[in-house]
Amino acid sequence: MHNFVDCKTRYDVIIVGGGHNGLIAANYLAMAGLDVIVVEKKEELGGASVSTRIFPEFDARISRYAYLISLLPNQILDDLQINFKTLRRRTASFTPYLDRQGNQSGLLLSNEDSTVSYSSFIDRTGSHSEWGRLQRFYELQRAIAGVVWPTLTEPLASRESFLQRLIHTDQRQAWDWFVDKPIGEAIEHFIDDDLIRGLVMTDAKIGVFTHPHDESLIQNRCFLYHMIGRGTGEWQVPVGGMGGLIGGLTQNALKHKVTLLTNAQVMRIAPGTSHHSVQVRSGDQEIVLDAQRVVINASPKRAAAMLKTDWHPSVEDEGSVVKINMLLKRLPKLKSASVSNIDAFAGSLHINEGYQQMIDSFASAQSGIVPKPAPCEVYCHTLTDPSILSESLQRRGFHTMTLFGLDAPYRMFTENNEACKNAFLKSYLEGLDSICDESFASCLARDSSGRPCIEVKSALDLEEELGLDQGNIFHNSLSWFFTDDPELVGSWGVETDIDRIYNCGSSAMRGGAVSGIPGHNAAKRIFDELRIEERVLKR
Repeated sequence: MHNFVDCKTRYDVIIVGGGHNGLIAANYLAMAGLDVIVVEKKEELGGASVSTRIFPEFDARISRYAYLISLLPNQILDDLQINFKTLRRRTASFTPYLDRQGNQSGLLLSNEDSTVSYSSFIDRTGSHSEWGRLQRFYELQRAIAGVVWPTLTEPLASRESFLQRLIHTDQRQAWDWFVDKPIGEAIEHFIDDDLIRGLVMTDAKIGVFTHPHDESLIQNRCFLYHMIGRGTGEWQVPVGGMGGLIGGLTQNALKHKVTLLTNAQVMRIAPGTSHHSVQVRSGDQEIVLDAQRVVINASPKRAAAMLKTDWHPSVEDEGSVVKINMLLKRLPKLKSASVSNIDAFAGSLHINEGYQQMIDSFASAQSGIVPKPAPCEVYCHTLTDPSILSESLQRRGFHTMTLFGLDAPYRMFTENNEACKNAFLKSYLEGLDSICDESFASCLARDSSGRPCIEVKSALDLEEELGLDQGNIFHNSLSWFFTDDPELVGSWGVETDIDRIYNCGSSAMRGGAVSGIPGHNAAKRIFDELRIEERVLKR
């Protein structure tokens, strides 16, 4: 990393914020021959895409905030020659339930063996026809993904342009179900079983506060972003955690002479005619950097503060999340005899996420009441990629566990953050205990002071620690993959109202999650303006 002493004061491009999108933009621009500096206020690059030794006494580097990969195009990794891999989870999902005799069972959907999924589905529903209708739902999902996915790294197209691309019946039907109507209508049409309806609906609620028939259709946009990744919608495990991606991007940036300035906060961006000035502070030192172009990898509120403009969030911009990181000394035993704990925890394990349960939990949270039960899902990174643990911890049977809670809107934590977090945690542990054949808490590792290795982050914490406005993991309301604004057709979705200042954060159009798409698109916009061919692809 660099410090103030190393810095020049004039660059071709200044990138504000060293998250993965900022680093991807920096890599593209530097590899095309531009002089680039990245200014990051934290000591560590990566933003929300970091791996951290959360529990200091244990050598386990956990993906603290973001933890799975689906929306990162292989094209970006290939273009930038980044050595970063993801692994397929053996299990897609496991959803516990009580059978008709009151015994614990569960729906297991496998990524490796469709016969396992079919058998488990029939055990739950007894309906071959409903299995067929669920497969039809997935066929339509793949049909829309095939249309949308290739366009995310291209200039924005209009709604009408997309409609003209729908040449197959499945594509047209998929558009009707997933774009024009609330996602609840599709779920209720194709699926009868409440448990399976809930399983599908969770992908429409991750990180946003919504319900199946929300007129805003934010649930549809959230669902599509979870379903279109790489054309399949499968979420995979980053080898080495998210730190593996940031490490690769950082090494390549240094190789191509990007100046990486950390522990440096941008105080103001002053737009100019021929160049923009960026005021940067580190400790009691201050410098002003100049550049023709500035790329902002920050939330809308933070960007507005730097530009001295107003910030006007919408109702849909509110985040909804509780994120819990844990280190276990052993995997819990399950009450269900139908599945091993290894298979159950390897994928996304859904707890209290039935369709009606989540309708009820939304209503509770909307009234300011912590849902009981509180819907959540957990997954174990180390069952797929143990490399984030030291060899000693691996030998001793340790594992990491990540929990993501739904229907936990930002507004609930603003009055008493700690008390609200504790109430949600209590509800989540009750949910885990209901499916485990032992106390879940007894499986947690403990440090030398006897403290359990568990860390709870609310939407308010995410705002304070990462600058995520209202704790929204997507920075703001997710956009559609098209535009209804004729003036935006042909743009890259990263432009701002100020000439030569761009948004490469998750709030850019088609941003959200760990995708790198806004970083790529910001670089492409600059290439277009400078008439630079993508020389990066020729090296």
